[in-house]
Amino acid sequence: MNPIVRSGAAARAGALLILVGPLVSWVAEFITAAAWQDPPYSPLYNWVSHLGLTGPPQTAFGQVANSPLGAVMDTGWVIYGTLLIVGTFLVFDPRKGARPIVIVSLAVLAGVGVSLVGIFQGSNANVDNGLIAFHTVGAQGVMLAGNIMAIAVGTGGTRIGLTRGRSIASTALGTAGLIAFPLFMTDVFTGWMWNIGLFERAVIYPIMIGHALLGSSVAATQRHRATHPPAPLTARAES
Repeated sequence: MNPIVRSGAAARAGALLILVGPLVSWVAEFITAAAWQDPPYSPLYNWVSHLGLTGPPQTAFGQVANSPLGAVMDTGWVIYGTLLIVGTFLVFDPRKGARPIVIVSLAVLAGVGVSLVGIFQGSNANVDNGLIAFHTVGAQGVMLAGNIMAIAVGTGGTRIGLTRGRSIASTALGTAGLIAFPLFMTDVFTGWMWNIGLFERAVIYPIMIGHALLGSSVAATQRHRATHPPAPLTARAES
């Protein structure tokens, strides 16, 4: 087995960043959704991106949006994207072949995508001025790149430090997210708008869970290596 991750303090720090990113986003989502009370926010119905609207209450994309703490959600997304990009660069060694290069590239696309969602809101104002294009490209970019990254990580799990179970889980999560993506887009473009939050989260949450699995797995592997260093070559030869 040829590992594709770095070792040492940099890899441990990177793994922690990858793990913390989705946790920050989830906490920001919980706080922001709890503050949205008029009307009460419904995670199975309301758009995820509407949590980041900081303007006045409005009807955007067919739903009433009123997020008093929209800036909290936007900040969470930007932090998530930044931590993902930095953490992945610290963990993966591009000198070890095509797979780490692919994973890092997908992480950059996903990280930039989720950051764009936080920077350019899905508001009526941005629809009118054309900036909604950045929000849309960012959202669809993270949905595709993030789930493909989960598959790339899962199928190369043994070279990353994932257990067999976590490798299978990462692959399954990415596959489920990719299957949910066309269902979500169909729901949007047909105008059905049925339980949009349910379909949107079915695409997004597999990505976030996959990142948490990746970060925690690499952190555990690095910690084990630090506390159980391999025996010197001379000692192994004598044994």
